Amino acid sequence: MSMQADCSGPGEAGCLLDAAWQAAGLLPADKQARLKPAFAEATRGLKDKTLASKWQMRLGQVSLPQPAPDFAREQAQAAIAEYGWEGFFQRARQGQAPLNMGRPEIMAAAIDMAPNAMERLRLIDMMFSFAGVPKPGTMGQFSQDDFERASFSHVLAEQMMEDCKLDEFDRARDRTAAPQSIRYELWRARIAGGAGKLAPKIRQGDGSTDTTFVRHVLEGYGPILRQGYCPG
Repeated sequence: MSMQADCSGPGEAGCLLDAAWQAAGLLPADKQARLKPAFAEATRGLKDKTLASKWQMRLGQVSLPQPAPDFAREQAQAAIAEYGWEGFFQRARQGQAPLNMGRPEIMAAAIDMAPNAMERLRLIDMMFSFAGVPKPGTMGQFSQDDFERASFSHVLAEQMMEDCKLDEFDRARDRTAAPQSIRYELWRARIAGGAGKLAPKIRQGDGSTDTTFVRHVLEGYGPILRQGYCPG
C-alpha cells in the first residue's frame, strides 16, 4: 500500500491499525514492545473475527493492562452522596474537598450522575466556564497556573466526542494544551467522519522516539472501534 494511501472505505479499521503499527515500527525495538499491550487493548473489541485473529497472531501472548481504579468516579459518587447534587455544585465552584484536587476529572465523572438532562447541561456549562481561555500572549500554551484549565478542556473534549457534539468539541479542543494532537483529530473524526484520511499522517509518526504519538492514535481511534461513528 502506498505511504500516501488513506484508509477510507470498508476496511478502515484494519488499515488504520496497520498504519499505527507502521508508526510503532519507526521506534526502537524496546519502545515497540512497550506498545504491544496498548495494541492488545485497542484490538480486543474488534467485531471482525478475521481481523481480531490477525492481531492476536501479530501480538502473541500479551497481558492486557489492568484497569486502574476510577478514583474520580469514586470521589464524585461519595461527594454527591454526602452533600447532595446542589452541595456538589457548591463544592465544585469553591474548590472544596474532595474537589480541591482533580476537580476536572471528578466533575467529568459526575456528568452521567446528573439527575436529569438539564442538570447535566448545567454541570457541563460550569466546566466550560472553568476551562476559560488561554492567557493573552501565551500563544495558546498554558502556564503551570493554567494546568487545571487544560485538564477541564481535555475532559470536555472527550465528553463532547462521546456526546457527538461537534461545535462543543471544537470549543473544548481549542482550549486544550495541545489542540493539534492526533488523539483530538481522531476524536473529531468520530463526529465528523473520515478517520481513514488521517492514515498518511499516522504512518509518518511524529518524528520522535517516544511512544506517546502511537498511544494517542490508539486512544483516539478506540472510541470508533468500540462505538462506531456518530449518527450522520
